[in-house]
Amino acid sequence: MSQTMTPPENDKDVSLQVLQPVRKENVVALIGNPNAGKTTLFNRLTGLRAKTGNFPGITIEKTEGSMDLLDGHRVNIVDLPGLYSIAGATDEERISRDVILGQAPGMAKPAAVIVVLDATNLERNLFLISQVIELKVPTIAVLNMIDLARRDGLNIDADKLTAELGCPVVPVSARSGEGIEQLKQVLHLAMHQKETDQAIPHLLHDTCAGCSCPYKGRYDWAEKVTETCLESSRVAVGRKTDRIDRILTHPVAGIAGFFAIMVGVFYLIFSLASVPMDLVDAGFAWAQGFVGNYIPEGHIHSLIVDGVIGGIGGVIIFLPQICILFFCLSLLEDTGYLSRAVFVMDRLMRHVGLPGKAFIPMLSAHACAIPGIMATRGIEDKRDRLVTILTLPLLTCSARLPVYAMVVALLFGDQPGKASLLFTGAYSLGIVAVLCCAFVFKKTILPGQSKPLVMELPSYKIPSLRTALLITYDRAMVFVKKAGTIILLISLILWVLATFPTTDPSAEVVQMRQQIQQLENAGQTEEADALAYKADILEGEQALEYSFAGRAGKLIEPVVKPLGFDWRIGVGVVSSFAAREVIVSTLAVVYGVGEDVAEENPDAFIDRLRTAKRSDGQLLFSTATCYSLLVFYVLAMQCLPTQAVTKRETGSWKWAAFQLGYMTVLAYSASLITYQVVSMITA
Repeated sequence: MSQTMTPPENDKDVSLQVLQPVRKENVVALIGNPNAGKTTLFNRLTGLRAKTGNFPGITIEKTEGSMDLLDGHRVNIVDLPGLYSIAGATDEERISRDVILGQAPGMAKPAAVIVVLDATNLERNLFLISQVIELKVPTIAVLNMIDLARRDGLNIDADKLTAELGCPVVPVSARSGEGIEQLKQVLHLAMHQKETDQAIPHLLHDTCAGCSCPYKGRYDWAEKVTETCLESSRVAVGRKTDRIDRILTHPVAGIAGFFAIMVGVFYLIFSLASVPMDLVDAGFAWAQGFVGNYIPEGHIHSLIVDGVIGGIGGVIIFLPQICILFFCLSLLEDTGYLSRAVFVMDRLMRHVGLPGKAFIPMLSAHACAIPGIMATRGIEDKRDRLVTILTLPLLTCSARLPVYAMVVALLFGDQPGKASLLFTGAYSLGIVAVLCCAFVFKKTILPGQSKPLVMELPSYKIPSLRTALLITYDRAMVFVKKAGTIILLISLILWVLATFPTTDPSAEVVQMRQQIQQLENAGQTEEADALAYKADILEGEQALEYSFAGRAGKLIEPVVKPLGFDWRIGVGVVSSFAAREVIVSTLAVVYGVGEDVAEENPDAFIDRLRTAKRSDGQLLFSTATCYSLLVFYVLAMQCLPTQAVTKRETGSWKWAAFQLGYMTVLAYSASLITYQVVSMITA
């Protein structure tokens, strides 16, 4: 049995189907326009009791949290996507409408809906609440940013607005906490309403009924309500904002200012993150030593110390950079600046088929592709979002930095000027690759014109430190849970591949062990220790060569040989498929330097690589091989967690497989050309 609620004639955009019966539980839906402060209010109400996921069956992000009412009862709050309408033109609009009506799979019908209104831009926000009111669900209008409205000379009569809307209106400041207790009281009353007693405002009904355009009537109504409830003296403030915008959105000055700010952000990331990263590294090293002391040497010891603790540590060590990046971006977004940056960059990026909104995910991807891909949820156009997802992993992320550092040290270890230029070149190559691939994709597999950028430039305001910290915490947990668990699993798999099958020590190793015993008996401790170190390295090399990973390296050697690689680099490439930085520790073992020594004395590690030779006696890490290896890791996927996130965000393994395929072909081709060209130049 179904019941149809039809709004006034000619207002087809909100004609909605209500299915009966629906369940009502202690659920509150939070909805509002972008930049209305909805997320800030959500964080104010829920604190750290929030979790992020997806709505069932789609890739639209769903954030849920809980809060306690004044009587102690706990209610769940669902933070719906920021939007301007629930007409159903986009996936976000459809899922938001379904949630409010109780038609979303696996979700109960909300007992109340909180509509967040931007007090500094009341008229525009009234369009959305006019649609929500007509759904006849208990509705609360939250007049957010009331402190900024007062600052700007805006005086809104909440009582008059309540009369016009036919629902409670609560003025609040989510940033400062003003009005939050009153909101909880009103919400408590709304939660105990069995059915809504709200009536569609007569002014809304009368205005829309005689209008031939489904939108014009609502905007006319919003204009009349605003004239009734608002007194304004904001001319001076508007002029000041316009003066600032003339600089920040200028085609030249705006871009220069943006890059200056981003340079500052990246400087903070790589300077401030060094100390916590060192602490994390030291903490996991201590944990490995502490746990290792209680577990006898053997496979279990190696599994726990190297596989589990080492695998987790390899992910967590990059967490400080992720946190600093999201903290800075949250502050910039809260000030209202990032919207200006998107507007400025749209002019440049649209020439290659990327929207301006793709620039923020691109910034995030320089810390890690995973949060960058997740940030593409803000791109409304599906084609633009898909192109952005497919190309983002080409940007240099934190996991590539150890590889870059190793290659740069091999080539220009004693020439910091050239080393910095090569480092910058690697970053630039990734950016150029993104732009070129996006251009090709938009001309071939994903053709079509991008939609014009229509966006709101929010008011400038002082950022909320509390909100930035909460957003940083939330994104950090997503990174740890989604990326960390996958990398840990792959680390354990790689440990098995590099450990089994086992083999007995060779005759050469046995002879070296006997010599060690003789030296110790003769009291020549230093000589014995040096020989023991060489014996351990040789035994490790032979064990790795005999393992499944070593056999895989031998198997793919004919494939990687044209790139200047041998089977040992092949082992590194295979082992680093799950995480790029794994190649450094793999090569440390393969080329005769233990992983611990490589970390404690990187010069010894680099010197050993410089002296490594091929089977024909030539140096392996020649100039051509180094450049080839660098180009390969700039362009190759080599990150299984990113593949998993791509599948999750696109909803299909097809695009994840395509992403892996085209990046592998691109990396191999570019590396092949690089090796052959540099070999001819340096011959």
